Amino acid sequence: MRLTLSALCLSAMAAMPAFAADCITSKGNWSAYKSHFAGDAKSSGVGQRGLQALNAASLSGITWRFESSPSSQKGTLQADPARFLAKRSGSSADAFIKRVRSKVAKNPNTFSSIERRYGVPGSLLATIWGLETSWGGYLGKTKIVDGAVTLASYCRRHPRFEPHAVAALKMVDKGLITPGTQGGPSGELGHMQFLAGNWLRYGVDGNGDGRADPYNAVDALASAANMLAKNGWKAGQPYGDGTRNFEVLKVWNDSGNYLRAIVYAASRAQ
Repeated sequence: MRLTLSALCLSAMAAMPAFAADCITSKGNWSAYKSHFAGDAKSSGVGQRGLQALNAASLSGITWRFESSPSSQKGTLQADPARFLAKRSGSSADAFIKRVRSKVAKNPNTFSSIERRYGVPGSLLATIWGLETSWGGYLGKTKIVDGAVTLASYCRRHPRFEPHAVAALKMVDKGLITPGTQGGPSGELGHMQFLAGNWLRYGVDGNGDGRADPYNAVDALASAANMLAKNGWKAGQPYGDGTRNFEVLKVWNDSGNYLRAIVYAASRAQ
């Protein structure tokens, strides 16, 4: 994932808990925030391991810098889809699309199986996969718990992201991640860079091994398709700007430029 906080997986949780912890705009209030948030986390069902992870969490410097300077994110906001793809992927749009097409061609059974089950085209999933982690080549270097809690603490994002911070702690409880597992600066995790709350809600076992693992590519791809399907994706229908399916894509990411780049690449990779 390229480091952008303006383009996140922003699906709202079904019911937003009423948290008591106050947001912060000063690093000096980090410890106080964690102390207050621990009470919210415990009341939300976070267990001992998750609370220990919260206690040990450090403020993520990269997350804080992005939140305190939103203009630093403008480099990936190109309105032209081809330019967006080039900037995000570090190559030309044509080269990126060629790789999307290659990923689908090399894994036809996986993508066709997911499409049959959820109705989401393989080229679309492969495009998102490529944009988020370069097809698993870069999964992030920020500790997930640190990034999730830092984002939740900052007033510009608070309290929208606190449920995802709670979910990250619950994932520690479940053994799905450890306090040291790394991901994106906003707590994104795995091949598709799910926010933790979205993974707990939509994660599925795609490869049949009995475990939904965001760090398994097949599980992550199937879970992304499941997330779209559960939010109203219609199989076989167009997904360009202005369509119903385009609106569904907003549960994955609410940046119009990002979504138009996905549509541009996926439609040309088919």
